[in-house]
Amino acid sequence: MGFDTLANAETIGATMEALKERGISSELLQTGGEALERLRSLIPAGATLSTGASLTLKEIGFEGLLMSGTHPWKNLKAEYLAEKDPAVQTRLRRQSTLADYYLGSVHAVARTGEIVIASMSGSQLAPYAYSASNVIWVVGAQKITDSLEDGLRRVREYIFPHEDKRMREASSGKMGSMIGKFLIIEREPAFMNRKITLLFVRQTIGD
Repeated sequence: MGFDTLANAETIGATMEALKERGISSELLQTGGEALERLRSLIPAGATLSTGASLTLKEIGFEGLLMSGTHPWKNLKAEYLAEKDPAVQTRLRRQSTLADYYLGSVHAVARTGEIVIASMSGSQLAPYAYSASNVIWVVGAQKITDSLEDGLRRVREYIFPHEDKRMREASSGKMGSMIGKFLIIEREPAFMNRKITLLFVRQTIGD
């Protein structure tokens, strides 16, 4: 299976069962529009919220919704991006990892249930791994791989070249990307009293 090929229904079902056994809830939606509406229903009014950099959230319209301000949540990301003092912005960015809800996507989900996320700085890895009370990922079904090893290969051989190209184009060739840190989630222990929800979308969304 190619790294950009949508998983079939059997594979998606098996992956969702494996995630459940590892303490991670999952749902299957048909379109990015459905995913956007599901996010609206999952996040209660008044909750603090932040997001990692995510092409997926941009493509389904969630990033635009946050930027519009027409939502009932407290957007911590907007607060730190508006701060002009670099030291204060860094402090606010770190504080945002304690948001009630932290949203983003992942780079690969193994059929066996392991989840792979790569990052240049690691800023979104702390809330994914520990600090956020609720984590929600929106994940296109093309990100399912046969194994953890294939998930790591997907990052190195497929995701990284795409992201590096995007960054070079955005910076007129001045800056590329790099893989600074990996996070592999094997399971979410029940005693941590957090909730991780993965929304699979049966469309190619994000890389």
